[in-house]
Amino acid sequence: MAKIAFFDVEGWEEKIVRERFSGHDLFFTKEKLHEFDAGEKNEFEVVSVFVNSEVTKEAISKFPSLKFIATRSTGYDHVDLEECKRRGIRVAFVPGYGNNTVAEFAFGLLLNLTRKIYGSIDRIKETGEFSYQGFRGVDLKGKTMGIIGTGRIGKEAIKIAKGFGMNVIAFDPRPNENAAAELGFSYRTLEGLLAESDCISIHAPYNETTHHLINVGNVMKIKKGAYLVNTARGGIVETGGILAGVGLDVLEEEGEIKDEMKFLREEEKGTASSLASGKTPDQMKTIIENHVLMRMPNVLVTPHNAFNTQEALERILSTTNENIELFLEGSENPKSFIL
Repeated sequence: MAKIAFFDVEGWEEKIVRERFSGHDLFFTKEKLHEFDAGEKNEFEVVSVFVNSEVTKEAISKFPSLKFIATRSTGYDHVDLEECKRRGIRVAFVPGYGNNTVAEFAFGLLLNLTRKIYGSIDRIKETGEFSYQGFRGVDLKGKTMGIIGTGRIGKEAIKIAKGFGMNVIAFDPRPNENAAAELGFSYRTLEGLLAESDCISIHAPYNETTHHLINVGNVMKIKKGAYLVNTARGGIVETGGILAGVGLDVLEEEGEIKDEMKFLREEEKGTASSLASGKTPDQMKTIIENHVLMRMPNVLVTPHNAFNTQEALERILSTTNENIELFLEGSENPKSFIL
């Protein structure tokens, strides 16, 4: 019987997990791993976390019996793999759960940008003015769509773009020519893609080679009037200096922004806590107000929501449960195991 803990759960997952692992000692909490006060609950051998948990060396040290971490996400940059490797802790992720889910959301952002949907709705709700003046958009049909990253999600985005009647070009350091022939797109260099694309959507993983892939050095190469959508990772796009007409579901300093906003809400209620980090409410407001992206009228920012459909979350949990079962069975090298 293994001691298994699920962190950052919503509640609906518990019944499914309990049925699948009925013979094990299970624990569930809404808390994130790095916020959890282990106390006597420190003997977990297996933990499952969501992307919001910071699986740092300090967080890992709370659990001396830990042998396996199953993150319920495709990205795993929130996990200290070096520390896990040092301690002999195995790690698994969810390689694919929301390929169409994220691609669909990317086009939701793109349509909001090109057809000014958010502004149109906001005008009616806030002012009661039923007017389309100032909201003239552009068609997607016939435009050139640039896809950065042609993995699972990128290929879904290409299919959707083709459905809109767009011409598609792509950049990937590892071109998939079979996919290009099958789906009807062609590869370019990054610079070529930036220069030719009317719309750009990022679907690349975040790592050392993609850090600030779009940056203040190459952003000026983007075609004038183009639209940029990022539903991948915030660190791929360098904050500051990027063009208007941007849809972002991820920010480079996402956690800090989230904490700042939470602090402001609590300050208004008179329940603010240590999130302030020594800053006054006015200073916290200034930090948010000075974030260029959140002030620009042609920028849409959503709260890392692209993955968030019921179907995708069910697929995530199913794969996570499979990963835990494989570990408990002693499987050596499943494809979804990082370490």
